[in-house]
Amino acid sequence: MANRTTRVAKTATEALKILWEEGFFRTWKKKLPIVESLGKRGNHFSDPELGMALKRANHLTRRGKRGSYEYIQKYPYIAERPKAGDRRRSPK
Repeated sequence: MANRTTRVAKTATEALKILWEEGFFRTWKKKLPIVESLGKRGNHFSDPELGMALKRANHLTRRGKRGSYEYIQKYPYIAERPKAGDRRRSPK
């Protein structure tokens, strides 16, 4: 049975954000390990779509030359905590 907390990404941008939140980009990653990790999650994006999402990701930085880029997070993901004055109920 699938884990209910697993988030589903419908775009490459969402998928990269989920990987970042899980700490995947703590070390330098080439494109192939990123593609493999997304494939294990059931995401199979086209090469241009994933490449553009990687290029535009504000939370990642890249190094290298065209065709052999490596990516790493600029800063770690920190989950936002509800503010003291926020009266919204948390889902049960």
